[in-house]
Amino acid sequence: MRLAFLLVLFVFLVFIMPAVAAIGWWAMQDRPSSWREADWKATGLLPDPKSDRGARIYILAARTGGLKGALSVHSWIVTKAVGADTYQRYDKVGWGSPVRHNAYPPDGRWYSNMPTIIGQVSGERAEKLLARVEAAIKSYPFSHPGDYKIWPGPNSNSFVAHVVAAVPELGARMPPNAAGRDYAPGWASLTWSRPGWDVHATLGGYLGFAVGAVSGLELHFMGLVAGVDLADPALKIPGFGRLSLSWEASADEGDAPDGLAY
Repeated sequence: MRLAFLLVLFVFLVFIMPAVAAIGWWAMQDRPSSWREADWKATGLLPDPKSDRGARIYILAARTGGLKGALSVHSWIVTKAVGADTYQRYDKVGWGSPVRHNAYPPDGRWYSNMPTIIGQVSGERAEKLLARVEAAIKSYPFSHPGDYKIWPGPNSNSFVAHVVAAVPELGARMPPNAAGRDYAPGWASLTWSRPGWDVHATLGGYLGFAVGAVSGLELHFMGLVAGVDLADPALKIPGFGRLSLSWEASADEGDAPDGLAY
């Protein structure tokens, strides 16, 4: 009985309370009431593709719309081949054919929310990885109509996480508040990945953990992530994302509450 009480208390303090705080913070933000009223325009976050003839690979994320924006971001992939004058954007969405190609501006706002670059590769390194990224996009198993589930997945973040896992040389890390990033088909999954020799275990995307040089230490509960980043010192707080423990990083995190990164 005491153990059950302590477990419930742990879940409440570590997961439920931060999530409720994130919902309260989100409720006070000025947000569009519907997707029709939202701003989806380009932001100028990415450089003009005509100004750099080299290859580029970006992973971006922005808070999503509605109440779910309190707890999660939407992520997508942007690529540019050598000498190309335009970017190519790939998202997974919840309507029609799930994986969309150039449906939105490469660095466009998502439900009026400003995107953040969470991973990027350029030059010769990007050129070498581009074919593998494109192959991972094409091989995504949940790319047919109806292959979308907002929670626990497969959703937009499950799609990007698939590409990141298939091409670890990208060096990208999915944000802690990218709900659906830990989704795996079936009821139980245990995997390890390089670099970092990370071990990742999940029960249908509802419960799980990750540990390793890249993930640090993470606990997963109903799509929420709590943990500690050891390589780049930070706390991972459900709903809010990363709370950097580095003063310089905390001063540059952007639009989130002080020190928090989406």
